[in-house]
Parts: sequence; C-alpha cells; structure tokens
Amino acid sequence: MLNSIILKSNTMKNSIIILFLIVSATTFAQKKIAGIEIPSKVNFNETNLILNGAGVRTKLMMDMYVGSLYLKTKNNNGILVMNDDETMAIKLHIVSSLITTKKMVDAVDEGFKKSTQGKQAELKAEIDKFKAVFSPEIKENDVYDFVYTPDKGTVVYKNLKPAATIKGLAFKKALFGIWLCSEPADSDLKAAMLGK
Repeated sequence: MLNSIILKSNTMKNSIIILFLIVSATTFAQKKIAGIEIPSKVNFNETNLILNGAGVRTKLMMDMYVGSLYLKTKNNNGILVMNDDETMAIKLHIVSSLITTKKMVDAVDEGFKKSTQGKQAELKAEIDKFKAVFSPEIKENDVYDFVYTPDKGTVVYKNLKPAATIKGLAFKKALFGIWLCSEPADSDLKAAMLGK
C-alpha cells in the first residue's frame, strides 16, 4: 500500500515536471523563418537584447537571407532605432548560395548611399573596413552579427567570431540605416524587423 502511494506520488511529480518543461519551452520558443531558428534573446558584451522582429530579404522571388533586429526594448520606429546611441544588433543568416561577396558588397554600397543620403564618402574608411568582412567568399549558412555598443562602436562577427570593429555613431547610423532608413534595402524586411 505504501509503495503504491509513493509510486503515485513520484508519477505525479514527474508529470508536473514534464508539464513545467513544456510550458517553459513554449514560453521561450524560438521563432522559425525560412527554416532558420531565430533566437528570441541574445547577449552581447553582457547586455541582454530581445528580438524586435525578423524577416526575409527576397530578390526575384527567392529568399536571400534572414534579417533580425535585437534591441533592449521593443521599438517600431526605424529612424529612432537607426539614430539611437544604445546597444543593439542586427543578425543576418545567409540562406541562399546565390549570395556572393561581390553581390553583397554591391548591395551594401547601394544601401550606404541611401542611408547616408548620398554622403557615404564621409565614411569611406569605415565602409571599406566593413565590406572587407565579406571576404573570403560568403557561403550559405554563414551568420553575420553587427553589434553596436556606445563604448566600442560596431563589432562585426562572422559565424560568432569577431571580424572587425568600427568606431563611431555615424557609421552605426549608416549601417543600421541600410535596413531601417526611409529607403531601405527591402521595405517588407524593414517592417518585419520593426515588428510590424
């Protein structure tokens, strides 16, 4: 009789633990876009950032990369985010083998031109340093993180390894502006990154 009660008690405890794990997993579930698991939270330089929004950059009806925006607190105003001097990050997960270094560099050049309203020459040294990160050749499933912190500037990671550090709020504004300015690389991706 006592053994039966203990067995039932242990079974109930196990059921409660399993239920708690399921609820926890659901609460902290990652978002899946274009087959890519998007973390709901990231931590850079001991700063926790939450997923503001994520979407897909498409071209000619094909998925090129998944872009995610991480902030301290959610914000759906692209210009405010672009100009804010706060820790934040953009993550790009390459999902197409069609993206080459040349194509990415060309797209980045066009993006900087729009985000700076044609004044990209003022940031030439910083932009050149940034573009160098895309060599050697980009491969499908490469992941790039562009992490801005006020004290360090923008640290660019390729597959979680630091590849470049570019100082200055002006460069950060121009870089984040590629996706968030009034003429973004992809208006649907901008809306998705802003959680709209």
